Amino acid sequence: MSAFGDDFTAEVDPAAEFLAREQNDLAGIVDDLDIKQEIPSTFVEPKQVSAAPSAAPTAAPRVISPSLFSQPAPKEEPEKIRKWREEYQKKLEEKDKEEERKIKELKEQAKRELDEWYNYHEEAMSKTKSVNRDACMAAEKELVADVNGEVNPGQQWEKIAKLCDFNPKASRNSKDIARMRSIILQLKQSPPVKNL
Repeated sequence: MSAFGDDFTAEVDPAAEFLAREQNDLAGIVDDLDIKQEIPSTFVEPKQVSAAPSAAPTAAPRVISPSLFSQPAPKEEPEKIRKWREEYQKKLEEKDKEEERKIKELKEQAKRELDEWYNYHEEAMSKTKSVNRDACMAAEKELVADVNGEVNPGQQWEKIAKLCDFNPKASRNSKDIARMRSIILQLKQSPPVKNL
């Protein structure tokens, strides 16, 4: 057959050739990352197809490296960022402590002010009660003295004037009593003289 110039050797698959080249390139990168994680490989490269049906495959099936599928190692945090994070955490803790202290102070201050207000309110109420009690007792004594007291001539109209309401605004919805009011006031100022 060589006399005809035909060479029936197996052709290499371009895809397999590309994968082999990429695997070699990536193998160097993966070795630089020092990844030790093993991923079981179930992917097997397909067999190469030869041009002649009777020719045996030229290469054995190749297994793709599991390092191609592994995750890159997590990057370590830079020193400055780590220091900043620690300082920030300390500042947050200090602020939390300060806030708790201020809340405690505010609660104590509020309790003191509330106690002071209750004391002031209690004192004001006791003073008001005593003033009202004294005023009521004085009014009651006056009323009892007026009722039990002797009536001198000419004082009857003063008692009547005390019992009457002379405020003109209070009697807006009632009958006009202006004439009666004026008569009572005249009698109070100049009581009639009895002739004996």
